[in-house]
Amino acid sequence: MSTIGDYARFCEMLRRGGEIDGKRVLGRETLRFMTRNHLPGGVAIDDIAISALSDVRYEGVGFGLGFATTLDPVVAGVVGSAGDFFWGGAASTIFWVDPVQDLYVIFMVQLTPSGTFDFRSQLKALVYAAIV
Repeated sequence: MSTIGDYARFCEMLRRGGEIDGKRVLGRETLRFMTRNHLPGGVAIDDIAISALSDVRYEGVGFGLGFATTLDPVVAGVVGSAGDFFWGGAASTIFWVDPVQDLYVIFMVQLTPSGTFDFRSQLKALVYAAIV
């Protein structure tokens, strides 16, 4: 993917359960399988990861096939929905898809290290606060 438009189409396809422009790109059940927690015993990432290697909180977050997924927003300490899935980049970028709220967000910024400023959780709080 080379443009923000490409990323938006990708996220739109994920938001629509694997379909874009009336064409199925990914099976709905395949996407559901990919966004479930696949960690051994259903644990959260913080149960098995070395948190000192990242600026991201891992409590209440699992990992599927290609995406992190929120298991419990309260435990994760973020506003959002259980079952949203996301991926962040090294320079503070992030995208997430929330099937419950039927939305996706793409945040493109270049700030390294990504722990310099907590853009991600502040953006998420602002987005969910704006939902009527």
